[in-house]
Amino acid sequence: MPTRTRRRDTPPPRTGGTEAETLRGFLDYLRTSIAAKVDGAPEPQVRTAGVPSGTNLLGLLTHLTAVEAATFLGERVRSWPSTFRAAPEDGVAEVVARYRETVERANRVLDGCPDLGAPVPGRDGAPSVRWALTHLIEETGRHAGHADILRELIDGSTGR
Repeated sequence: MPTRTRRRDTPPPRTGGTEAETLRGFLDYLRTSIAAKVDGAPEPQVRTAGVPSGTNLLGLLTHLTAVEAATFLGERVRSWPSTFRAAPEDGVAEVVARYRETVERANRVLDGCPDLGAPVPGRDGAPSVRWALTHLIEETGRHAGHADILRELIDGSTGR
């Protein structure tokens, strides 16, 4: 049985009063949570499937990097299922750093979007910024929950 490690459970953020501040505050909270859940996870367990579907911690963060890049940066994804697999040469530090860098780039795009009803810039047929933020909150939250369970199975680590 894994040794139990309990991190401090970080409560949801207190955001500003605007819709944009609330949406971005919750998205950043979830982004930080999932990156922290993957950061420091041991090899090879970090890429070992914890469930029959093949889901693993490194794959989850690799997938979320692709979702951020597609949604806010306009990068094309040819195969969504392949985004759930990290390259064999990519370790935890590389995947976490790539995710954080993609999030920084996405936030720079969002910084230039004062109108939540406008389409995400730079993409033909893009959804509204509001929709994109809501989708990323849902997507990141869903996978952060998966990561919570997988990390606890690996080494007993819990908390956000």
